Amino acid sequence: MSFGMVAIPVRLYLATESSSKVSFNLLCPEHRSRIKNKRWCVEGDHEVAWGDVVRGYEYEKGNYVELTDEDLEKLPLRSSKAIDITGFIKDEELPGALYYQSAYYLEPEKSAEKPYALLNKTLEKTGRVAIAKFALRDRERLVSVRPLDGALLMNTLHWPDEIRSTEDLDVPEDVKVSPAELKMAENLVGMMASEFEPSEYKDEYKQAVLKLVEAKVQKKEVIEAPEPEAETTVVDLMSALKASVEKAKKGEAKTKRAAASSSRTARKKAS
Repeated sequence: MSFGMVAIPVRLYLATESSSKVSFNLLCPEHRSRIKNKRWCVEGDHEVAWGDVVRGYEYEKGNYVELTDEDLEKLPLRSSKAIDITGFIKDEELPGALYYQSAYYLEPEKSAEKPYALLNKTLEKTGRVAIAKFALRDRERLVSVRPLDGALLMNTLHWPDEIRSTEDLDVPEDVKVSPAELKMAENLVGMMASEFEPSEYKDEYKQAVLKLVEAKVQKKEVIEAPEPEAETTVVDLMSALKASVEKAKKGEAKTKRAAASSSRTARKKAS
């Protein structure tokens, strides 16, 4: 990684993993055996081993030019050899909801601990995010680098021309919302406001699928999902908001009672 004349040798590690993902296999409907994908040469009508395939770019219909790893390594780009930091922006200037892709941790080589720490502390103190370009998996990527829990986190970003516009969406523009409806909705949001605690969220879909699989294996009765509640219509919006607020109030009161009960129990034990 480089910025200005400072070079920081780093190693990349994926910051996330899809361990909670439910994975399905495709089966033949007749034999119930797994379907395999093969790399097939249509011209020669034969299978090609993965180690024998070559990389080609179609420069015109049906015509390809072969590119090797050595060819790509010789590209006259700084980003092909390093995470080339081009500038530092304010965090709020990066619309992450649209731009963020994969996340990687950056770990310094032993010889680069000082400049790594310097960049980390500087980003932390200035509240800035580094923007860089980096060639990863056969393509140049736009990336951001920011401090996180004492380390540096790199996110790959979408290029601006990859972001689709909302102009073609059929989004309502002149829908009338009454002050009373808006106030009620604000109250509901306020009552449901909370700090984001990632550990509180569980992958219920995976657990439900695993229970379904177990039931199928044991030849038990498969429990169907409950019917979803009826959708709220526009005419019903205000009453639905009121009902939601009342439900939130009851939940809040229940939580307070539970907390008070727990506190009394703790005091009795202490005495």
